Amino acid sequence: METTKGVYTYEYPRPSVTTDCVIFGYDVKEGLSVLLIERGIEPYKGHWAFPGGFLRMDETTEAGALRELKEETEFDVERGFLEQLGCFSDVDRDPRGRVITIAYYALVQKGAVKGGDDARNAQWFPIGEIPQLAFDHEKILRMALKHLKEQIHFQPIGFELLPDVFTMSQLQALYEAILEVHFDRRNFANKMLKLGVLEETGDRPKDAARTIPVHYRFNPDKYKEMKSKGFRLEF
Repeated sequence: METTKGVYTYEYPRPSVTTDCVIFGYDVKEGLSVLLIERGIEPYKGHWAFPGGFLRMDETTEAGALRELKEETEFDVERGFLEQLGCFSDVDRDPRGRVITIAYYALVQKGAVKGGDDARNAQWFPIGEIPQLAFDHEKILRMALKHLKEQIHFQPIGFELLPDVFTMSQLQALYEAILEVHFDRRNFANKMLKLGVLEETGDRPKDAARTIPVHYRFNPDKYKEMKSKGFRLEF
């Protein structure tokens, strides 16, 4: 290490740092999807990948992830909403050289996207229809899905992915899509109602026909209370 007037110069090689965004989206018609971009430049030109890119010297990894997401997809996620998924540092993960990526993850309601910057296209893909991904993004996706399945037991996923008002069948479809299982309709409803985190909206008249579904919303105060006591949702 050499020092010149307080400036430190290290002889060690410096790897590049990138950020990648695994953005899960959900709507009640199409189910669970993930946001991908089609790369417009080499390497992997024409391949699909997560939105992301190289970190600037004057920004945090979260700021870099939000910037790249906006530039490449025109999709906004609020600051503080992204959750850091992990660091991926396999030596040969990027043919351009030694590149370490910090992956972020978010759950959102799907919205319009459009390719920008060095992304030729941007598109939501249903989880069951993911194309072959560039770099090590298949590995990142597997970890993100695993993390999502674990977190659904501890976090009110529906807050982010469902409308403010929803039916029990819509809530069940969301949990089935994430956990890749099928629940008995009556058992699922009974379990959710016993938790006390759902409240009826009152939109359904008491004498309405059974074919008209009851509508619910989450009670965030009740959920926070239960979570503070070590709440875990088991199926």
